[in-house]
Amino acid sequence: MSISPIIRTAEANDCVAMHQLIKELAHYEKAPNEVVSSPEILEKALFGNQAVAKAWVAELDNKIVGMAICYVRYSTWKGPCLYLEDLVVTESLRKNGIGSSLFEVCKEYAASQNYHRLVWQVLDWNTPAIEFYKKYKADFESGWLNAWVNL
Repeated sequence: MSISPIIRTAEANDCVAMHQLIKELAHYEKAPNEVVSSPEILEKALFGNQAVAKAWVAELDNKIVGMAICYVRYSTWKGPCLYLEDLVVTESLRKNGIGSSLFEVCKEYAASQNYHRLVWQVLDWNTPAIEFYKKYKADFESGWLNAWVNL
């Protein structure tokens, strides 16, 4: 089944609903206590003077039910790429085409900006997400480990 949400560029007043989706995603990914951001931090990142990311939302019956957040990543080998930080649809509405609509908007935006790739990460146990991305003939990398240092 497919439903037809409105897909639009996110606005500052969407940040509370978007943050709820971020928390829902963290719960799904078994890391609910890892979210330290807030709607205010999200608003600054998306709409502040030095905004670092771009977002789209899926709206159904005047309610935000999905979102995609991207930012520019630079590859020394490939040049500028668009990094898909989060693509999330509220759990009760998954498998209705909302994620596909959001993903397509990200792909179209990346192409319009002449980015060389749209890249993202997916947890190795998240079979539904992996199967979703396989529909787009995504390449899955092996051999790389994610690393970070907390500041």
